[in-house]
Amino acid sequence: MANFTGEIKRDLLRRLPQKRCCRLALLAGFLDTGGQAVVGGGISFTSENEEIAERFLALCEELFHVSMTVTEATRDPKHGRNKLTFSYTGADAGKITEEIAAFGARRLAGQDCCVSAYLAGAFLGGGSCTLPHGGAKTGYHLEFVFKRKSDAERFLELLDGIQLIGSAIARGEKQIVYCKSREAISDFLFVVGANAALKRFEAVSAAREESNNFNRVSNCYAGNADKTAIASAAQVVALQKMRESGALEALPDSLKSAAYARLESPELSLAELAAKLGIGKSCLNHRMRKLMEKQL
Repeated sequence: MANFTGEIKRDLLRRLPQKRCCRLALLAGFLDTGGQAVVGGGISFTSENEEIAERFLALCEELFHVSMTVTEATRDPKHGRNKLTFSYTGADAGKITEEIAAFGARRLAGQDCCVSAYLAGAFLGGGSCTLPHGGAKTGYHLEFVFKRKSDAERFLELLDGIQLIGSAIARGEKQIVYCKSREAISDFLFVVGANAALKRFEAVSAAREESNNFNRVSNCYAGNADKTAIASAAQVVALQKMRESGALEALPDSLKSAAYARLESPELSLAELAAKLGIGKSCLNHRMRKLMEKQL
C-alpha cells in the first residue's frame, strides 16, 4: 500500500478549491510542510513531484501574479528523484507572506472550507499515509512533516478543533504529527474531500476487519479444541484407573456406557460423543461430571 500516499495526492490535485480564501489556506498548509513563508521575507518550497510543483507555481501566479524561480536542484540517489526548490523574494514578498500567514492553522477556527483546504495543502506538502497489508506488523499510519515545532503544535490544535486526535514526535530536526487510528484517517480523507482514496481506504479496512474476525474465530476454535483435548485426556486417565480397579463394572449402566464410550473415542468432543451415544450434550456432560466425582 506504499502508493496510497500518491493516490491521495492525485485525488486532492483533482479538486483544488476555487475560492480565494481557500486557495490561500491551501497554499499556507503547503508552505508550512513543504516550504516556508517568512513574513517580511519571501516564500519558497521544495518538491520532488512535478505535478504538485506545477500546481503550486500556477497557484502563486494566479493569486499574486508572481513567477517563482528555481534556486536549488538536488538529486536523491536512494530514490532516484530530483528535488527542486522554488523561491520568490521580490519587493512585494513581504505583503504576500503576510496575506498567506493570515490563513495559517492558528487562524482558521470555524472556517470549515478553509480548514479543509489547509489540511489538503499540508498533506500535499509533507503528508504520507500507509495502510496495513499482508502479514505486516505495521498498521494504519497518517503523518505530516513540519520543519518548525510551532507549526506542528498549531496543526495539532487545528486537528483537535475538528475532533481529529493526533500526536507529535521529533524525528531528527523535523517535527512529525501523526494519527494511527483507522477512524481518524477515514475522517481526514472525508474532510479534505479525497473521495476516491476514501473508497479504497474503506475497502481495505473492511477486508482487514473481515480477516481479523476470521482470525479471532479461528483462534477461538483452536482454544476450544485445546480445552476439549485437555478435558478428554483427563477423563481418559481417570476412567482407565477406574477400569483397572474394577470400579467401572459397579456403576449404573448409564454411567458405564458413557465411560466406555469416552475410553473408546478419546478424540471426540463432548458434542460428538453425545451424538454417538444418542443423548444430549448436557446429559453427557452431567454423566461425565458424575464419573469424575466418583473417581475423586
